Amino acid sequence: MIHHGLTWDHPRGYAALAAAAELAAAEGRAVVGWSKQPLEGFESHPIAELAARFDLIVLDHPHIGEAIAANCLVPLESLFTSEDLAGWRERTVGSAMASYAWEDRHYALPLDVATQVMAYRPDLIGDAPGTYDDVIRLAERAPVAASVSGPHAICSFFSICVSLGEEPGGDGWVSDATATEALSLLARLAKTAPAGTATMNPIRLLETMATSDDIVLVPLVYGYVNYARPAVGRHRVAFGEAPVARRGGRHGSVLGGTGIGVTRRAKPDTALLDHLRWLMSPEAQEGFIPDHEGQPSARAAWRSERVNREAFGFYRATLRTVENAWVRPRHNGYVVFQTEGSAILRDTILGGAPPGETIARLRGAWARSLAKTMEVQS
Repeated sequence: MIHHGLTWDHPRGYAALAAAAELAAAEGRAVVGWSKQPLEGFESHPIAELAARFDLIVLDHPHIGEAIAANCLVPLESLFTSEDLAGWRERTVGSAMASYAWEDRHYALPLDVATQVMAYRPDLIGDAPGTYDDVIRLAERAPVAASVSGPHAICSFFSICVSLGEEPGGDGWVSDATATEALSLLARLAKTAPAGTATMNPIRLLETMATSDDIVLVPLVYGYVNYARPAVGRHRVAFGEAPVARRGGRHGSVLGGTGIGVTRRAKPDTALLDHLRWLMSPEAQEGFIPDHEGQPSARAAWRSERVNREAFGFYRATLRTVENAWVRPRHNGYVVFQTEGSAILRDTILGGAPPGETIARLRGAWARSLAKTMEVQS
């Protein structure tokens, strides 16, 4: 039986999955056929709509609340043993496994891990700056871009808040002092950023760095190991820990990556579950996936000498940030807030709206997102 899966259309999102499916088919175990769509498609299509069409969905953890409200994903506890789940919790890096948990149940396998880290051109700037003050000084003399397109504006804002010592959340969301400082820093970066970069998603930012000298550094951008390797006619992009607000402080970052969810539409058989187990196995995580342009979730892969050698140190250089990355809220309503909040932020950092007004609008959007969750619960 062939199950139908949906993933995203960057090699990091589909190459390893497609290769694994081809390998299984070649061995007489045809299990999964993968379709793909742009990463932004997961933001524009409700999870329930996609779950009605596919057996497997590759998704980001903030969508978990929406999926639970729609009752369209099967908890992993219904499919795998407690030993399977405990092993994955122990072996995955940072909060990768925990990010897909809701009320003691898990709703996706953390296949891929990424977080916001620093990307830079070492041939143009040498060593990466360590603090945001260092980043600002560099931005005054060289093209430094901020990642603020789509949902990335709020992710960058939250990463800075975390570096300032405050994790957003709860009824209070984030304090006025932290919000004001984070907003000011983002606005300063946006003011000196190269023209056109505010509309570039992480892939376009990194692609621009790899193919031109138009950007020398992005202080917070989701890491893509694919750009860490040199290629003919392309520049190597180096990656490092996210900046700190103050020396010795936390490398503030917002966890990303993707997991595989099994939908209510699916009829999972032993072959499918064994295939998913294999994708999470040390063999696949430390070998097959990184060898096929994937970005594994296993801590052992991030620490592996071989994997790091092939990736020019990408994993080791960003491991501390990944281990300490903040997990975004997952309540139903958060994804809408993420979109709305990013648009509000851009009004200030690009359009000059007053900071106080922006913070008030962000608080209002946050309160509405929490209210939506309460409506579903009631």
